[in-house]
Amino acid sequence: MVVGEMAEGIDFLVVGGGPGGYAAALRAAQLGREVVLVERDGAAGLGGTCVRVGCIPSKALIELADTRHRARSFEVAGLDVGSLDIDLARFQTWKDGIVGGLSHGVGTLLRHERVRVVSGTATFNKPNRVAVALPDGNVTFFEFHSAVVATGSVPMELAGLRRDGVRVLNSTDVLALTEVPASVVVVGAGYIGVELGTALAKLGSHVTIVEALSRVLPEMEQAIGRVMLRSLKRLGIEVLLGAEVVGLDDSGLVIRANDVERSVVATCIVVTVGRRPNTREIGLETTGAHLAPDGTVKVGASLLAVRGIAAIGDITPGPALAHKATAQAEVAAESLSGIPSKFDPSVVPAVVFSDPEVATVGLTEDAARALGLDVIVARFPLTASGRAATLGASEGFALLIVDRDQDAVVGVHLVGPLVSELAAEAALAVEMGASPEDVAGTIHPHPTISESLHEAARMLVGRPLHVAASAKN
Repeated sequence: MVVGEMAEGIDFLVVGGGPGGYAAALRAAQLGREVVLVERDGAAGLGGTCVRVGCIPSKALIELADTRHRARSFEVAGLDVGSLDIDLARFQTWKDGIVGGLSHGVGTLLRHERVRVVSGTATFNKPNRVAVALPDGNVTFFEFHSAVVATGSVPMELAGLRRDGVRVLNSTDVLALTEVPASVVVVGAGYIGVELGTALAKLGSHVTIVEALSRVLPEMEQAIGRVMLRSLKRLGIEVLLGAEVVGLDDSGLVIRANDVERSVVATCIVVTVGRRPNTREIGLETTGAHLAPDGTVKVGASLLAVRGIAAIGDITPGPALAHKATAQAEVAAESLSGIPSKFDPSVVPAVVFSDPEVATVGLTEDAARALGLDVIVARFPLTASGRAATLGASEGFALLIVDRDQDAVVGVHLVGPLVSELAAEAALAVEMGASPEDVAGTIHPHPTISESLHEAARMLVGRPLHVAASAKN
């Protein structure tokens, strides 16, 4: 049933209540706009994939797994750890409490800024109009002056491995497990596959990772992939590179590598081959917006897809990261409110909550050279870090890439314990075009992993302290 054909006129529409959507709504409200946010799951959906079934739940599971693993690794230091049994049913209760609290907090912020939240699914049917299918089966219409589309993404599937939620799982399913599976095959060695594979191995599963390409974390610096491969193997994870998925058999997953087929035994198969933008069937084409073949929306630096409509987050080109969406949200709200604003996609940090952790921002060495830059590179090994030694985790490095002509840091790549917390410092160095001397001249506290950045910069300026010789090119 349609609730009248007359549309309600509104000022500023936001479609989607995830990190991009709610941040855009808050910024627009701060700019004096009257905002309506349409979220498919209403107030319960605030926070989106990140809060509900992505970033937060996955880091909660990783933290549980890592605490168990680290406790066992400190037996040599005198810690009596006992059985360290895992009860995932209790974990789910704990995790749900965290998720519920954060989602409720988003709702409180929106209410404070007088953002009106509507539960329903929005479909564009005119350049400035959406039809919203309500939970009760009715439909209402909004005509807007400005709109931000932030509908996020969903896990991709493989043709021969359709998710059933029992034997073939996606990342969301893994985060809802109430028992640790005996054996798991993870398809995909990108950051999601590496994170979940590492966590499941630490929880007690026998894990195999299958990757079609020739290395782990193929989108990152090659040196990062080499460190990660060694770490995965130390955890007892079998890594099969250059392996093509053929399908399922009674015992597990059938793969083909070097023209030979084999079956990998597994209780369940977890597909982590990327995410697909949620742009299907939302009618964006009726607005004049242009979609690329992969479903992403074509936008400019202002993030406008067409006049009066911006697109942000996972539905735009680039990595599907919550903090990218949040940064874009501010740009979109300001652009739509007459404030000149631009988004720079070159300085979006990425973090992998693996073991060791990875933090990376800016250009890789290969990418910098491909752009014609004359670069110098320094790599400080964590084997020379006192803090890494006390953590029992000396695998990793700090890698700085500097444009010689501009005397500016253009890339930072970190592997090691706690480096996720250094991603912002790395991003700041690239964002401001810091020179190696800027970083070397900044006092870093001892003993911390952050000193690795300082040490790499000292290598570049010819004042190495805790390594015998500079690694600069």
